[in-house]
Amino acid sequence: MKKIVVLGATGSIGTQALAVIKENSTDYEVTKISVGYNIKLLLDILNDFPSINEVALLDDKRIAELQDHYPDINFYLGSKGIIQLLDNGNYDLCLNAIVGFAGLLPSIKVIQSNKTLALANKETMVVAGKQINRLLEQHSQAKVIPVDSEHCAIFQCLASNEIESVKRLVISASGGSFRDKSLEELANVSIEDALNHPNWQMGAAITIDSATMLNKGLEVIEAHWLFGIDYDQIEVVIHRESIVHSMVEYSDSSMIAQLSQPDMKQPIAYALAYPKRAKFSDSSLDLTKIVNLTFEPVDFKRFKGLALAYQAGRQGHSYPCVLNASKEIATQAFLAEKIKFIDIVEYVEKALKAHRVIENPSLEQLVAIDSATRKYVTDLINKEIVDGNN
Repeated sequence: MKKIVVLGATGSIGTQALAVIKENSTDYEVTKISVGYNIKLLLDILNDFPSINEVALLDDKRIAELQDHYPDINFYLGSKGIIQLLDNGNYDLCLNAIVGFAGLLPSIKVIQSNKTLALANKETMVVAGKQINRLLEQHSQAKVIPVDSEHCAIFQCLASNEIESVKRLVISASGGSFRDKSLEELANVSIEDALNHPNWQMGAAITIDSATMLNKGLEVIEAHWLFGIDYDQIEVVIHRESIVHSMVEYSDSSMIAQLSQPDMKQPIAYALAYPKRAKFSDSSLDLTKIVNLTFEPVDFKRFKGLALAYQAGRQGHSYPCVLNASKEIATQAFLAEKIKFIDIVEYVEKALKAHRVIENPSLEQLVAIDSATRKYVTDLINKEIVDGNN
């Protein structure tokens, strides 16, 4: 029985992972989790999974109360608590579903512990892909299994085929909530409109990232580092149905695709069971009901965020870190109703233009770059809000 750690257990990916684990309870045992501030859901999880003996959480006001109520569980606090959670290495696989840059250090800890990392935190590879690959060379027993549906699809399509035979990777994109709107129509869209994704049920931040297609840009950078494929060989296409999750074209021009319902439980189940297949019964694909599978080229002027991501990826070094940090802050500002939707990408572009590259940054430098970029974009937004009110 695999002992599983779920980081970000109360989020969208985390809760779906727990559902998959519950369906396969004879194969998996959840022993450690991390959560944010959703204590109500944490209590439900602890009730459903009595095997959990260690918990890291962000809510410092509740930790003493929880420790008193659950004396057999060790509780840890904050980001340092997550590292404490992973310290003893008493687990087989860690699913990292933490959102954003905060997931980087836990990913590194899992690899350093020579464990399997089921990676749903794309920022790990976007910000520090070179460093992660170097760590994987140093810790040969560690493995990274991608959980993003697109990268899980590529991983499956590659199978035993040699990477040298790959002609290109084709990553599918739904186009997000506003795929049929022009730039002019985006000027005054609401948060509610932006969160209304046509195909997927996801968290708020990633749904906004899907609408700007900055999320797809991060996936391009992630694919570059995960699979060692040049950016010129990675193509994004609009696929409205979200049935074909990605494709691999080989040197003989044959193409292999992975198809499934737009349901994150499928790639989660694959990552947990790899190299086997888990039982997952509730989302079979009925081919007789698929009317169309359509593919369209991306308009990079319309989806400027994707163009900026390709640019940052090709520039490399410290630029992807700036891309991610500025995206996170600008997206949060939109969700807080401080800026308009169309401003998100503009702040990302301003941050990239203002940045002075740091070549081959160390982990410590990446942490500093992330912090400095967040401050730069936050200050810029606040300044423009004040100027606009004068």
